[in-house]
Amino acid sequence: MIPISDDNPTLRFPVVTVLLLIALGLAWVLVQGAGFDPVRLAATVCNLGLVPGEITGQAAVGTAVPLGMGLYCVVDREPINILTPLLSMFLHGGWAHLLGNGLFLWVFGRNVEDSMGRMRFLVFYLLCGLAAAMAQIAIDPGSPAPMVGASGAISGVLGAYLILYPRVRVHVFVGFFLLSLPAYFVLLVWIGLQLLSGLPQVTSIHHVTSSGVAVWAHIGGFFAGVLLVKFFANPEMVAARTFIRRRNYPTHW
Repeated sequence: MIPISDDNPTLRFPVVTVLLLIALGLAWVLVQGAGFDPVRLAATVCNLGLVPGEITGQAAVGTAVPLGMGLYCVVDREPINILTPLLSMFLHGGWAHLLGNGLFLWVFGRNVEDSMGRMRFLVFYLLCGLAAAMAQIAIDPGSPAPMVGASGAISGVLGAYLILYPRVRVHVFVGFFLLSLPAYFVLLVWIGLQLLSGLPQVTSIHHVTSSGVAVWAHIGGFFAGVLLVKFFANPEMVAARTFIRRRNYPTHW
């Protein structure tokens, strides 16, 4: 399912959501060269991406992971590694990875931002991204494979949306069909698919590729969002949005 919009009105312009989208785009173009140079792309993924085994020290220095086209990422002990849980949240492995994350962030992020306030939302987003990174490190602490992407933080936004607006209609493409479905259905199907993909890794670890965030980062970010949303949501903002939505879409309640 590919979401394209929802029936959730916003009361304020989503400044932080837009700035995050711009930051993701600038990182992709200025830091990663928009993916046009495979060597530069691989270097950014390897050097700035999150490598669980580098964080925990469980991956041996010199371990090489293939990134394609004769390129390898080699485990090191550089000081910048400690910052990669944050830096990796702004990097991507390809255009599809970037655009897919950007679409989900736009559809769901502006509503969650409007329910928290700008600075609260920014802190919430970053905390969910860090929780996502920690979840993947916990499930595979010795992995030498780099991980990049905003998916973990955005998963936290999805978790918050599920708690705040479970019955709001979300317009999604399912194959060639455009459907209007309740948010709880869209988001529970999404997290259910993540769990189905991730549970086998509990007993048999499969290292992720550098093309995206590992599935347990999705799961960790999502449940972080579910748990943290009540601490960050502004009840007055949520109530105001709910009143307007019920007035505009009375048949959805």
